[in-house]
Amino acid sequence: MTPTWTPDSWRAKEARHVPTDYPDMAALAAVEQTLRGMPPLVFAGEARRLKSLLGDVAAGKAFLLQGGDCAESFKEFAADNIRDTFRLILQMAVVLTFAGGKPVVKVGRMAGQFAKPRSSTVETLNEVTLPSYRGDIINGMEFTAEARTPDPQRLIQAYSQSASTLNLLRAFAGGGYADLYNIHRWTLGFVNDSPQGARYHELSEKISEALTFMAAIGVTPESQPDLHRVEFFTAHEALLLGFEEAMTRVDSTSGEWYDTSAHMVWIGERTRQLDGAHVEYFRGIRNPIGVKCGPTLEPDDLLRLIDVLNPSNEPGRLTLYGRFGHDKIAGRLPALLDATKKDGRKLVWAIDPMHGNTLTANNGYKTRPFDRILSEVKSFVEICKAQGVHPGGVHLEMTGQNVTECLGGARALTEGDLADRYHTHCDPRLNGEQALELAFLVAEKLKEDRVAEAVRAAV
Repeated sequence: MTPTWTPDSWRAKEARHVPTDYPDMAALAAVEQTLRGMPPLVFAGEARRLKSLLGDVAAGKAFLLQGGDCAESFKEFAADNIRDTFRLILQMAVVLTFAGGKPVVKVGRMAGQFAKPRSSTVETLNEVTLPSYRGDIINGMEFTAEARTPDPQRLIQAYSQSASTLNLLRAFAGGGYADLYNIHRWTLGFVNDSPQGARYHELSEKISEALTFMAAIGVTPESQPDLHRVEFFTAHEALLLGFEEAMTRVDSTSGEWYDTSAHMVWIGERTRQLDGAHVEYFRGIRNPIGVKCGPTLEPDDLLRLIDVLNPSNEPGRLTLYGRFGHDKIAGRLPALLDATKKDGRKLVWAIDPMHGNTLTANNGYKTRPFDRILSEVKSFVEICKAQGVHPGGVHLEMTGQNVTECLGGARALTEGDLADRYHTHCDPRLNGEQALELAFLVAEKLKEDRVAEAVRAAV
């Protein structure tokens, strides 16, 4: 029989990457108690809506676009940063929707992405060893003993920043900023300015023609309010389980438990142990959830994870994010796809092409080559199609800011360019141009596959 679940039953399990070195554990418990009395950040009905849309993705009727910061920070919290990343996701979604012929489910990696697992608990600089930076919700990035000491009050600040971010996202999504015609005008600006813009001109022109036709027959934002707003959801890696537990509430309409810190949460590659605390926590909440699947995951272990996390085989409940690396995906993904397909598992398969393609440049900067990211996405689509599985989406670490953190792209950023605007608090992100370029290149692949499917259906 399945053991009884409660929001705190995870505490009886091993919780990897959850800090235990708070100087005052009683102060931490007091902060968590305060959070239990705070209003929910999202509502259960919103999470159920996202689950329904992800069910469409699982059925091959839609595509998931998920993106945002590697790790949100307190210092760079600004309305412009939120707006620019939101706008970028919408621009990418329009391109992917038109090329793929399917609606795009838009999920921001924001309003809660504060905690990060680290390969080492300590960091040494100039013969001084201090605790590693683990995200602003836990400690500070500055290399001082004071900043690196875990501080429970950071949980309150993370909650407040998430609430403000969500408030702004809801205003952008429903207040006219997300107007379809505005989004396309922004994208035309990118096409005109990009060194590779001519390659994307044909697709952008076809979108323009479609919008012109719609306007001619009276389908405008004024006559169709849905063109004036979008559905937008938030997600983060639920690493800091004490925070997530404090935000877990019973839904008054269904009587089920929901993590109200985000619409969707996921388990990372380093914390997906079957007998671990994170899997224990996730099995009890009713949000749509995700699991990162790296090159060490075996098919039998994946099926056992699915048995625990989605025992009723509910469509939209579980999203699996492959994160293999461009050179490993062909050797690892097919067996996982085959196992879940043969077993009749109803889930979303998406690709995270960022984490498996990280390297250290000769000048010491951690970076990711654009061509490797694109290669893994293309391989994902091709492998899924060959296996008869819907390539359900992409999960990207990116920002709307003009940073220089990933190599390559249309402007061919080099190692020498990295120092110009290397602003990330953790891992390198695609900048706005690189992310939109990736959307156009993925769109070309989706369009090729859609045309090929139409030809086969006509034969």
